[in-house]
Amino acid sequence: MRSKREEERARFDRLVQEAWLAIPAGFRKRVENVAIVAEDEPGPDDLRRARCPRGSTLLGLYHGIPLTRRTASYGLVLPDKISIYRGPIERIARNERDLARIVRETLWHELGHYFGMDERQVRQAARRWRRTEGSRQ
Repeated sequence: MRSKREEERARFDRLVQEAWLAIPAGFRKRVENVAIVAEDEPGPDDLRRARCPRGSTLLGLYHGIPLTRRTASYGLVLPDKISIYRGPIERIARNERDLARIVRETLWHELGHYFGMDERQVRQAARRWRRTEGSRQ
């Protein structure tokens, strides 16, 4: 029998998987050699790498070389990684629906970094995406 903590982790893993499947197929096909993982909390190195100010929240992090910075000699490397942090996301989510939305938006955000967008560009794209999502509902 699984513990409550194991059940919560499994539920969060399913949300991350559902978020991946919600990414349009055209984008998913372009994502290569990337591990998307759910982790409990960001570590000190993750917070430093993300330049996260003290007291701020880090929901996800892209670890790797963006597509736009890769050269012809790029190859035979370990997979890039996108971390989606369960603890911070669960703490800010108001309910189950909000939790799923935040996971989706965080995965989109980190995929933007994979595709070479800087933080400003990713945030602008997220605002446009939210406007189009809102008009569909």
